Amino acid sequence: MFNRKPSVKTTIDSLIGATTRMEGKVVFQGGLRIDGYVRGDVVAGDGSAGLLVIGENGRVDGNIVAVHLIVNGTVQGSITVSGIVELQPKAKVSGEVRYRDVTIHRGAMVEGIMSHFDGDLVRPDLKLGATKEPQTVSLPRP
Repeated sequence: MFNRKPSVKTTIDSLIGATTRMEGKVVFQGGLRIDGYVRGDVVAGDGSAGLLVIGENGRVDGNIVAVHLIVNGTVQGSITVSGIVELQPKAKVSGEVRYRDVTIHRGAMVEGIMSHFDGDLVRPDLKLGATKEPQTVSLPRP
């Protein structure tokens, strides 16, 4: 009867622990929490209403594409979120932040450009195998 939007996943299905160090692209569905170190892009899988949490000791050196992002650690790279970005008090972000909705707590630090958007996303640095042009991808809205 009513046109319902897909809901954002609120549970954590996967964890990259505090003693874990990963290199390369991470593609996730559902909820992912990073308390360790990731060197590479972190991307919610196609059609996934993904929640990404970067804990206080977590660090990502790479681009992030998600529907809902909570940061209380460190991110160095571009962030593109089709829903809500929440920067908690110990968040340190260096790079461009593109968001539909944002909450910034006292103490959070951002060095870079923050910009609101209300349209389809072009995922950063991602190309389909047989194409040379960036592809426009619609992510579910929260």
